[in-house]
Amino acid sequence: MATRDGKGPDLQRSLALLWAGRTPGRRGPRAQLSVERIARAAIQVADAEGLDALSMQRVATELGYSTMSLYNHIASKDLLLEVMADVAAAEPPGLDDAADFRDAVHQWVEALWAGFRTRPWLLRVPLDHSPIGPNHLAWMDRLLRPLLKAGLAPGEARAAALHLTAVVRGTAQLSLDMDSAHKTAGGLPHTETEVSQALTELITPEDYPALAAVHAAEATVHSGHEETGKLPAELGFGVDRFLDGIDAWVSKRT
Repeated sequence: MATRDGKGPDLQRSLALLWAGRTPGRRGPRAQLSVERIARAAIQVADAEGLDALSMQRVATELGYSTMSLYNHIASKDLLLEVMADVAAAEPPGLDDAADFRDAVHQWVEALWAGFRTRPWLLRVPLDHSPIGPNHLAWMDRLLRPLLKAGLAPGEARAAALHLTAVVRGTAQLSLDMDSAHKTAGGLPHTETEVSQALTELITPEDYPALAAVHAAEATVHSGHEETGKLPAELGFGVDRFLDGIDAWVSKRT
C-alpha cells in the first residue's frame, strides 16, 4: 500500500521508506528515531491489540516522541502499514535442505501460512501494488528458485508463485473471518464443530445431494482423527494438486 495523491500510489516514496537503511548513507551518529524503529513499535501494538488500536499518536507515545516527529520520518499511516508489513514478514525460510522442488514449495507455504496465523493483522493491510520491499522480494525470490529448478519458464514460475501466494493468503483470510464469526453470541454456533452439527439436519440428500455426500464423508473423517499436518487439509490438498499440475506440465513439454 502507498500514499495516494489522487493519481495513484506514490511508489517513489514507498521505495524510499522500504529501503531506508539498506543503502549506504551519510557518515555520522545514527538518528535515535528511524523508519525501522517506528515500524517495529507499530508492529508491537498490532501484535498485542490489532490494527484497530494502531495510530501515529499511539506509536509516538510508545516511543516517547511527538506525533510530528514520526511524520518527519513516515508521512502517513498508509505508508507506516506498508513498512510494517515488510518488516513483519522478516526473512523467508531457508529451503536448502528440501528434498525436491515439491518439498521446498511446501516448506515455503507452511512458513507463509504460519506467519499469517501468528500475525493475522497482516491480512488487513491493503495491497495497492506488487511487493517492492526487501523482505517481500526475498520471499518471492525464495519461492521462484524451486519453481524454476522444476523446469518452469520464468514467466510461468512467476505466475505460479503469485497463484500460490494468493491461495495461502485467501485461505488464511477465510479462516480468520470464520474464526471471528464464530465468536458471536445470542445462541448461535460458536465453533466449526457446532456449525457442522447444526448443518447435519439441514443438508439433506434430496435438496443438496452432492453437498450432503461431501458433508457426510467429512463428518466421518473428522470424527475418527484430527489433522496433524502444518497446513489445513484443504490448503494442503490444493497445494499438492497444483504441484501435480506443474509436474505434468513440465513432463509434457519436455
